Amino acid sequence: MRTPVELTDGRLSQDQIETYWEDGYLFPIPVIPAEEAQGLRAELEEMERRWLDNGLPLPLNTYKRINAHCVMPMAHRIAADPRVLDVVEGIIGPDILIWSVEFFIKEPRTKQMVSMHQDLTYWGFGAVDHLVTAWIALSPATPDSGCMNFVRGSHKNPILPHVDTHDANNLLSRGQEIRVDVAEEDREAIEIHPGQMSLHHGLTIHGSDANITDDRRIACVVRYLSPQVAQQVADKDYAILARGADRTGHFINFTPPDAPFTARSLALYDEIRKAQAQALMKGSAQDKEGLYA
Repeated sequence: MRTPVELTDGRLSQDQIETYWEDGYLFPIPVIPAEEAQGLRAELEEMERRWLDNGLPLPLNTYKRINAHCVMPMAHRIAADPRVLDVVEGIIGPDILIWSVEFFIKEPRTKQMVSMHQDLTYWGFGAVDHLVTAWIALSPATPDSGCMNFVRGSHKNPILPHVDTHDANNLLSRGQEIRVDVAEEDREAIEIHPGQMSLHHGLTIHGSDANITDDRRIACVVRYLSPQVAQQVADKDYAILARGADRTGHFINFTPPDAPFTARSLALYDEIRKAQAQALMKGSAQDKEGLYA
């Protein structure tokens, strides 16, 4: 396991920033105390118990996995945490938009996995640098629990050809997988623990294996971007301004929810989901579990 990144007043040093740009990722970064992360897990699991059979229009898992910040205040609270933003600012600058938040959960002893892929393949932004994914652990992410595996330096490639597998055990919307063989020795296990975070570039090749432990593997995954990024495929796109200013107008800015699953936020959720589907599912032969219908 790697030694945690040592922040300076909560921020990345120039050397650490250079390591990110050389490798395409950086970890493990301590951003919140482990006890606080465990409290967030408890809050999430209480929300799951409360809302699982509470008459939501879509399955609860859909809201957790896609744009959770639109309907769940705690998702936005994690994404907008100044301690996280202070680190992210070192990568994409002082103007920060929250594009998406998802709770990525692998249940214990399941076959769910994530094939090796590049995030930017289907988001409609092109091969941009001004976007970073923060993967915040709420439970241990280890090789046994199915932590991510990154390929060092792979972000220096363009967007590579992918194929849609639509594998039922694949947690990705299309089961997308790069048409490139990745040798086992080229993968680095990104082991992080509650309260720690990893950052990775949108072109970094990554994936993860099944969780063979008796505990859930839970992460809050946030996609941050600079306002200079623009949607190139869908007619429109949405984001929440987290810090700084948005002077471009490339995204429709909206306010975060003030309570879980309000009528207003559910309507906005559907609006955003349909708009983003133009990019996310373009060219797909089918829609996995209705996630992007």
